[in-house]
Amino acid sequence: MNKLMVGKVFLALFFTMPASAVAGVDADVHIALPPVVFATPPMLVVLPETNAYVVPDADVDIFFFDGRWWRPWEGRWYRSKHYGSGWRYTRDAPSFYRRIPSGWRNDYRDQRWKGNPWDHQKIPHDEVRKNWRTWETNRHWAKKNNWGVLNEIKQTVQQHRLGTRVHANTPTGKFQPR
Repeated sequence: MNKLMVGKVFLALFFTMPASAVAGVDADVHIALPPVVFATPPMLVVLPETNAYVVPDADVDIFFFDGRWWRPWEGRWYRSKHYGSGWRYTRDAPSFYRRIPSGWRNDYRDQRWKGNPWDHQKIPHDEVRKNWRTWETNRHWAKKNNWGVLNEIKQTVQQHRLGTRVHANTPTGKFQPR
């Protein structure tokens, strides 16, 4: 008889518990991000000095770093192995994000980085997925035209060291050997 009474009390408590309390617990555990739909795999751009790639033409911030996709949403960070699905909550912001300037979208649109011309290039998703580790290990982007950022001060120092000069009348305006 005692077990029957405990069971009845448990059932009564369960059915009288406010629905909002149950929903609140469930919402904290199972948050679904709004989907970002791509007609084709996204093109990415590497942000200078970060080794972080970004999908510049998406309406939301989506980054690729260290083999994972990262996305902030409503003050929290999520990561996935795929850009379009499988997002899981992660406690902390990714380490690379401290180096991302808040105005990177303006820099991208204006083709400028820290006030200097930025000749960014869009990279197909598959290329990034296949090559990111090698590019990072070999400092590919840092060596390749200084991340695409054309900084006159660095160019002048580099010119002097390499014995090269810039020809203003060349089509590219790039360094030409003497």
